[in-house]
Amino acid sequence: MRYIVPVLLLLCCSMFAFSTPNYPFPQHMSYEGAISPSTYTQDQLDQNTLHYYQEWKKNYLVHEGNFYRIATDKKDKSRTVSEGQGYGMLISAYFAGADKDAQKIFDGLFRFSRAHPSSIVPELTTWQVPEVKGESDSAFDGDADIAYALLLADKQWGSNGEINYKKEALKIIDAIMKHTIGSKSHLPMLGDWVDPNGKQYNQYTTRSSDFMISHFRTFYAVTKDKRWLKVVHETQKALLQIQSLPHNKTKLVSDFLYYDKKKKHFFPTQKHFLEEEDDSYYYNACRVPWRVGVDALLYNDATSREISQKLLAWIYQNTQKNPQNIKSGYHLDGTVIGDYPSTAFITPFGVAAKSDPKMQHYLDALYDFVKNRQENYYEDSINLLSLLIITNNYWDPATVKAVK
Repeated sequence: MRYIVPVLLLLCCSMFAFSTPNYPFPQHMSYEGAISPSTYTQDQLDQNTLHYYQEWKKNYLVHEGNFYRIATDKKDKSRTVSEGQGYGMLISAYFAGADKDAQKIFDGLFRFSRAHPSSIVPELTTWQVPEVKGESDSAFDGDADIAYALLLADKQWGSNGEINYKKEALKIIDAIMKHTIGSKSHLPMLGDWVDPNGKQYNQYTTRSSDFMISHFRTFYAVTKDKRWLKVVHETQKALLQIQSLPHNKTKLVSDFLYYDKKKKHFFPTQKHFLEEEDDSYYYNACRVPWRVGVDALLYNDATSREISQKLLAWIYQNTQKNPQNIKSGYHLDGTVIGDYPSTAFITPFGVAAKSDPKMQHYLDALYDFVKNRQENYYEDSINLLSLLIITNNYWDPATVKAVK
């Protein structure tokens, strides 16, 4: 019964007053030392990205009363995950202005997440809907993106309307720190279901794609909680150590990793630690060049740039300098897992390439291949979010300049 009142409050108002966006799409941000696809004008880049958004919205956005949610499949739209709600909230905030319904969609996505709280920490979101008994706990990445998106919304529309975006963001950021960041490890845990001192899953077992380093810097900027800077340091350290392992011929990173306290070093977990190819660069770690590359661009961070350039260097040579040859997953010895191309694996390398002027031809070829390519929810969402920064339309709520 403890969730009824908040949910009813979210549902009670069917008429909302929406605000004029402060940072309407397109924004044309300038990132230090960055390149852009050179065979298109900025206006063409904007139009391509807007068209991709319109297709993404048509394929995955589901409207149900006062709620919106993101479906995990083009055809079967019955399932939603917190990761998708986070992606949807980020995307709708960035396309405000170009989409007159952006704030309405954003609010509906947030209301849906609040209507489905984690059964363990109610400030967080259950990781999947329909909910499964005994599995209605949280996943780190969904909550982190939802909190960051609320900070975007505060900058985009202000927090004086129906939803106090800043207040809601701070609630979630506080819950993330208390319940899903290891108090000693300073690492993201897999979710609020993890016992920090557990035997198999604990504060020293983590997922590389949860290393949303620019998010952590932003959370520090708005809270002044220095623990977030420790999270930045430890996640960067983890990635560098995985890249430095003698058997890692690729400099790619594994989906899951753990910290060995005796050896004082990070290592890949075993295969099937939680999902499938957990000791390899697969469907989780494919997001790392995007997540770390964003930090290199938004915050001009040298360590994140070093990590992302190491990721890029091997893939550049291994694919004969042709991004269409990037495969869907690699063991750390370089052998291929999925012998087919996918934007989930290709486009994040475009974010990494953006911070290296020597990669202009590679970025141009990559953009040509992915700019209109459609697959399914996961791939298309990663593609769109990566395209936002590749086309200079991704901005950070803590560092964005005064309203234009």
